[in-house]
Amino acid sequence: MTNHAHTVTALPAARTPGCPFNPPRELSQAHEHGPISRLPFPGGHDGWLITGHQLARSVLGDPRFSSRQELMRSPFIDMGDSPTPPAPPGIFIMMDGGDHGRYRKLLAGKFTVRRMRLLTERVEQVTAERLDAMAAAGPPADLVGAFAQPIPAIMICELLGVPATDRPFFQEHVATLFDEDAPEEERYASHAAVHGYIATLVSAKRAAPTDDVLSDLTGTDLSEAELIGAAGLLLAAGMDTTSNMLSLGTFALLSNPGQVAMLRDAPDQCVEELLRYLSVVHRRPRVALEDVELAGHTVKAGDQVILALNTANRDPGRFDAPDALDAGRSAIGHLAFGHGVHQCLGQQLARVELRTAYPALFARFPSLRLAVPAEDIALRPETGDVIGVKTLPVTWDAGDQGLHAHAADPREADAESPPRGRAGSLPQA
Repeated sequence: MTNHAHTVTALPAARTPGCPFNPPRELSQAHEHGPISRLPFPGGHDGWLITGHQLARSVLGDPRFSSRQELMRSPFIDMGDSPTPPAPPGIFIMMDGGDHGRYRKLLAGKFTVRRMRLLTERVEQVTAERLDAMAAAGPPADLVGAFAQPIPAIMICELLGVPATDRPFFQEHVATLFDEDAPEEERYASHAAVHGYIATLVSAKRAAPTDDVLSDLTGTDLSEAELIGAAGLLLAAGMDTTSNMLSLGTFALLSNPGQVAMLRDAPDQCVEELLRYLSVVHRRPRVALEDVELAGHTVKAGDQVILALNTANRDPGRFDAPDALDAGRSAIGHLAFGHGVHQCLGQQLARVELRTAYPALFARFPSLRLAVPAEDIALRPETGDVIGVKTLPVTWDAGDQGLHAHAADPREADAESPPRGRAGSLPQA
């Protein structure tokens, strides 16, 4: 095997101006040289970047590659030779083998396809309430704060048994936790606030269980620390990823108005294409536990691999015209939720939320459009694990207000009225 591979000198930290939905150009250029490239890490450590779909899928399903936190290095910051601590109790996505499997087994039954589909009616109700609130307040609105954040926040909080009065607290602190631009002391303070609250909530559920996932978990062999870690992970992940899919996905649909019809005709298919096209969880790290041969190159034990899921989901060897948003295609096989034993536990909940919220939004506001030029929409930085928009100012015609107040089915809306406005002028990415 040869190790003469194309080299990417640094992991890109920004998207190309005017292309808010495309992976950074450097990633696409790297893929032109093959599915794997060298990627030196800060501090002179060897690493690899995988951009090909088949190879990324293979690594995600290969037990010779680890997710353990203590093996990881930052692709952006030189942490020196200080050892990285293992993942805290309950943070099972940064664990392997039996440690990971123990948590996964306890939680998997709580997020099955059947259980999540039973929540559809409640998701429709929450979505309608948010649309009513938007209509009552009138345009313009920030879709992130008015719609994209509240829906997944309410649903995951209800699943875990967080009282309704405490949900704004979580939205605020989780948003700060995932804000790469927030001062470090604010992010630490938010982490401490969430951790402290969950500790109190776990104690309350042990003393007086209610009908929710966290109460169920208090009846298992999980320790107090494990319950706090797992609950915090589920709360944060359940809010942030789906929120960014809702907001960035709406931005993409407003920028490609011809695709909106698929929300009426084939909402499930449209959602899968949006997941592929946007890949908001845009990369995942792994570390080789032994020497592994990948696409003609030897990845040595201890080498870290960055899986560029956004670029793998744009692999022309897997999807035709991959840089086009085409809701008419079958996007089955995308890696937006990962693959293998670490595949996203909450993916079925996310699908129910997305399949409900997108159609309802465009049914309620047929004239929905951006309230600012597309180029003024601020993106979350690439340095974070989840991409999206910081805000999404939108507006609509006054005649839309009060229309289809509780229509979750887009067939109840005017099928002939696509979104209009400046958003339609953005080049398809």
